[in-house]
Amino acid sequence: MAQRKVNEFNDNEIKLAEIAKALSHPARIKILQILAEKNTCICGEIVEILPLSQATVSQHLKELKRVGLIKGEIEGPRVCYCINQSLLDEMSEELSGFLRSLINQ
Repeated sequence: MAQRKVNEFNDNEIKLAEIAKALSHPARIKILQILAEKNTCICGEIVEILPLSQATVSQHLKELKRVGLIKGEIEGPRVCYCINQSLLDEMSEELSGFLRSLINQ
């Protein structure tokens, strides 16, 4: 998006769009479901669960981390991931409010 046009949108609209974009791939949805089910930080297990290569999973993790939906902590040679609950709560409120505004128009 051109820089000039980005200025026409508020921070909440931009952040919600970034989150929606990150959620637009089924592998990322599955990764979030796995992390939520485990309710803890996990490392290599994600690759073992998904029918995707290590490199592909890493790219999806990178995108989820970029928008802040997950956190990654380094443990030795590995990175362990978990859901960023505070951002998830915040975005849940934003998305709910956005959808309510569409319904009530």
